[in-house]
Amino acid sequence: MDNFVSIHRVRTPRPRSARVGFVPEPQQLPSFTYWPTFPFEGDIRVKRLLDPVPIEPPRHGDNPAECRACAAPDDAYIWVSDRWRVRALDRPTGLPAVLILESRSHLDLGDLPNMLAAELGVMTVRLERAIRSLDGVARVHVNRWGDGAAHLHVWFLARPYGRLQLQGTFLALWDDILPPIPEDQWRENLALVAAWLAEFGGRPLAEPPRINWTAPTSLADAEREAQTRPDDALEPAAAAVENDDVIVSEPAEGNGDAPDTDGPGLGAHHGQPS
Repeated sequence: MDNFVSIHRVRTPRPRSARVGFVPEPQQLPSFTYWPTFPFEGDIRVKRLLDPVPIEPPRHGDNPAECRACAAPDDAYIWVSDRWRVRALDRPTGLPAVLILESRSHLDLGDLPNMLAAELGVMTVRLERAIRSLDGVARVHVNRWGDGAAHLHVWFLARPYGRLQLQGTFLALWDDILPPIPEDQWRENLALVAAWLAEFGGRPLAEPPRINWTAPTSLADAEREAQTRPDDALEPAAAAVENDDVIVSEPAEGNGDAPDTDGPGLGAHHGQPS
């Protein structure tokens, strides 16, 4: 009998994927991406969720010796008291006002003793009212994240009146998207808020913008100029004096007397809320 060789197909197992964890198929975007307040449109992808870390990195100020808020002088703030300070960002942004309330002591929210906890409530309401008193402000959003810095800091963001697209969750994003408001308006808003707070104590440190006015042409100068003109030019000159008693130029934007915003100035770094 002939010898037959039996051949069997052997399936070698494929190596397992190097991926860690299950990566789901692309899912439908959450409903908030269709809200009218969502600041983006077009094709959007959800980022892959990273694996949790076993130990979170320290926040800035977890070591009090390195805390920027503790080291900042009072003149980096718009208003100060014995136990609280209020600072602004270092330059205008898209909203009428973005302010940060800080405790003077190096404490986080859950570390506040009862007295400071009670004062935090009063200060929150007081600062909200001060910002809401500004022209064109409809609402004030109050936020505390605390993931970036250990020193207690509470954010106050002013929503402009009539800007319904800025309502709700995404106001902090819109602040970075919108063009900055004029600097003189920004400084005036800070000064008004500081003055409001000072009515209840503490010291206001923000000053309104200084305005350089061009000296008006005096009537005496106009009369002397009219006397040197020919007779046929006297009547128009007199009319000019009558119509233009005082000539005042518009305030100069960004005048040189304004405080430097590139230095410590009003204090904060801007970027992702912490």
